[in-house]
Amino acid sequence: MRLPSHRQCAVEGDGKKMDQAPPIRNPFVHVLNFSPLEKAKIALMTVTLFPIRLLIAAFMMLLAWPFAFLASVGRSETTVEPQCLWRRLVDIILKIIMRVMWFAGGFHWMTIKGRRALPAEAPILTLGPHSSYFDAIPVTMTMASIVMKAESKDIPLWGTLIKYIRPVFVSRSDQDSRKRTVEEIKRRAHSGGEWPQIMIFPEGTCTNRSCLITFKPGAFIPAVPVQPVVIRYPNQLDTITWTWQGPGAFEILWLTLCQLHNEFVIEFLPVYTPSEEEKKNPVLFAINVRRVMAKALGVPITDYSFEDCQLAMAEGQLRLPVDTCLLEYAKLVRRLGLKPKNTEKVLQEYGNRARKLEGQKLGLDDFAQFLDVPVSDMLRDLFALFDEHEDNCMDIREYVIALSVVCRPAKTLETMKLAFKMFEAEEDGAITELELAVILKTALGVTRLSVSRLFTAIDAEDTGKITFDRFRSFVEQHPDFSEEYLYTENAGLHCGTCRSHQTKPTLSPLNLQGTASTKIANGICPDFSPNDHGTRDGLHKKHN
Repeated sequence: MRLPSHRQCAVEGDGKKMDQAPPIRNPFVHVLNFSPLEKAKIALMTVTLFPIRLLIAAFMMLLAWPFAFLASVGRSETTVEPQCLWRRLVDIILKIIMRVMWFAGGFHWMTIKGRRALPAEAPILTLGPHSSYFDAIPVTMTMASIVMKAESKDIPLWGTLIKYIRPVFVSRSDQDSRKRTVEEIKRRAHSGGEWPQIMIFPEGTCTNRSCLITFKPGAFIPAVPVQPVVIRYPNQLDTITWTWQGPGAFEILWLTLCQLHNEFVIEFLPVYTPSEEEKKNPVLFAINVRRVMAKALGVPITDYSFEDCQLAMAEGQLRLPVDTCLLEYAKLVRRLGLKPKNTEKVLQEYGNRARKLEGQKLGLDDFAQFLDVPVSDMLRDLFALFDEHEDNCMDIREYVIALSVVCRPAKTLETMKLAFKMFEAEEDGAITELELAVILKTALGVTRLSVSRLFTAIDAEDTGKITFDRFRSFVEQHPDFSEEYLYTENAGLHCGTCRSHQTKPTLSPLNLQGTASTKIANGICPDFSPNDHGTRDGLHKKHN
């Protein structure tokens, strides 16, 4: 597979051309690499500045707790009382305490651009890109409300501080919680500025700020003016980013507190007032606001979503590399409506049909006929991923392998079994080294892959062929075979989730490597968009 040099379908939801080229960097992966000098600096800071800063930050949190507790006592959850003098004073004190905490953490000065709109002008603030728990800085600066997981309010100390800013809580265990959350946001947004503004991170998950991914429509369902707000961390060494694949939460905290100075820039953009069409279509509203924010940031926009994040962090034996083409593939499959509901049945059917073709190359029209869809610009983009030699033909077996990975990313052996079935010879049920290379490079979403060491290790008898049973037996004995044989043999292959990196962080600078551990969902931006507003079918038709 390969990413084409240009795309036929480079349009957004309203049919307008994209301002930037699509990104090729995986937005859900963050790898840190340190020079010897940087390692030495971190080692020094670890035993000097880090413990002092950590103690000050903890003390500031403890100091803020009684003020937040007293100001929250007796306050109504459904109505807003006039802000009396002593509560205003508490608000100022808490902002000062939080500012001292951030100052102690190295955020010595913060750059603020633009003017924050009044609640009556823009009840909702949409922030992006969302890349870290340090994105809580704007919340402490403004004391605006946020959308939080209901479980957060029960956390000692932290829960009291959270309740002070009157968040909108959403519960994962309650089926109707998302709907009630949206209704509560609507109620506050239409209060005429009586309620505090609500800050929402519409991306719904953390990225590495290389692009803006799909905005969830929840913030745009109330159909009220919003103020886009963009966040930047223009630091030479990016210790801020906390993605699903990368350094862990404590490691990010440790590395950031070990920096002498951390920069933070927040820019309040002009208020965006939705048109009548956007008021009726929150997805379109979200797309257009995202374009405004991307232009201000100077980054690309992409239709990668939380689903793609889950694909990138899947716990299968074949860990996807950082620059895999499968994210682009998954996005196109999703937008074309080609992701099957009955996964096992459809994959087996596709596998049987592909096997009968015996490696016969298909053109674009034949590809469309195989999938039973009309030819479109979006289908051309999908076809181009497999047209590696740009000779207008592809091997449909590669499409089936990629679909299997996208639909069941954690089931590596199931994908390999399907692939062997399509490639194996009739007489002995075996495949060659070249065929194994095609299978694995497609499963990883890369253009080139050498599998010589792996094939030689499996083919111990030097027959020049291997069967699926022999492959499965080898994998059972070597569960980390991709790291041991593929990533070591292919220097340009960078794994985003290698198991060898999934270790607990240590304070030794000698162990500062690009880590890639699995994360828990960020509590600042839980998904509260109801399912009936999550569809893009109406927009798909404009693309085809």
